[in-house]
Amino acid sequence: MTFKELEIMEPILRALSEKGYTTPTPIQQQAIIPALHNKDIMGLAQTGTGKTAAFAIPIIQQLCSDRPQEKKREIRALILTPTRELAIQIDDSIREYNKYTRLRHTVIFGGVKQHAQVNTLKAGVDILVATPGRLLDLIGQGYISLQSIRHFVLDEADRMLDMGFIHDIKRLLPLLPKYKQTLFFSATMPDSIASLSRSILHKPVRVEVTPVSSVVETIDQCIYFVEKPEKKDLLIDLLQKERNKSVLVFSRTKHGADKIARILSKAGIGSAAIHGNKSQNARQRALSDFKAHTTQVLIATDIAARGIDIDQLDLVINYDLPDVAETYVHRIGRTGRAGNSGRALTFCTQEEQPMLKDIQKLTGRKLPIAN
Repeated sequence: MTFKELEIMEPILRALSEKGYTTPTPIQQQAIIPALHNKDIMGLAQTGTGKTAAFAIPIIQQLCSDRPQEKKREIRALILTPTRELAIQIDDSIREYNKYTRLRHTVIFGGVKQHAQVNTLKAGVDILVATPGRLLDLIGQGYISLQSIRHFVLDEADRMLDMGFIHDIKRLLPLLPKYKQTLFFSATMPDSIASLSRSILHKPVRVEVTPVSSVVETIDQCIYFVEKPEKKDLLIDLLQKERNKSVLVFSRTKHGADKIARILSKAGIGSAAIHGNKSQNARQRALSDFKAHTTQVLIATDIAARGIDIDQLDLVINYDLPDVAETYVHRIGRTGRAGNSGRALTFCTQEEQPMLKDIQKLTGRKLPIAN
């Protein structure tokens, strides 16, 4: 199946073709057609499966086909996402797909002054990508009205829960029109998220892709059994052997991420840490340097890493095992994308072995021990 066979209109096809996109991913194949028919969507998909295009392309097409008669542009599509990094990434993708249409879009997030964002909103936009805090702030100041919303996307719903944004979402929902299309995406479906989805979706089409097994089977994984004091020396040794590779290192805590960055700096290995205590500008600068390969190693906590989307990420290292087994799959799924090979190395102490058992139970496979 091609994008053309999904009956995507010519301006979008042209933009996709220029980016080299011809064959839709499984979630795009499942979601685009019902979304084009204005159906609500319940999407179970992890980062890196192509879900941004799955919701952005049909929204762009429907908005282009239904231009408002009013001279003043009103926000007709709202895409809500948990982090600044992910919001910027989604807005960049919309810019690619929207290249040959006249729709206007913008992104708003906290951690920066609001002046430039407000000026863009005043000029009028069709599609708004937003994080919850800044959106509520600008609504409260009277700069944003949601009365004309026809398409609402709630992306990374489970991460919204992890980051404490569910209360913000519940404040936003009554401000949206009753009749609208809702596209709901989450990588996992805990009870609270399932309950939220039932409250806002109307007869949704369920799309589900990339089961856990298919993610882990495409990535070369191994484990190092190591005691905690030995982790830093093992990390330095491995990174020195991967001098020309981009490496994402996961730490369980913010303090741990900073400590790893200091250790690597002393060893002469270029690195940066990102986590919730870093300013938005510092996080974005670190991510940009990593994507530009001017920084070899990025150390991240799980929440800060959500939204990191790098096509050619060579290696993921789990310096600490995550508390939740599903998080392991999200972590290693950041490597081996777009047809590239992927590798994931995991450090495990005696205390972390129960977590390892949970991971192996979830994935249905035993991690091989490194030679």
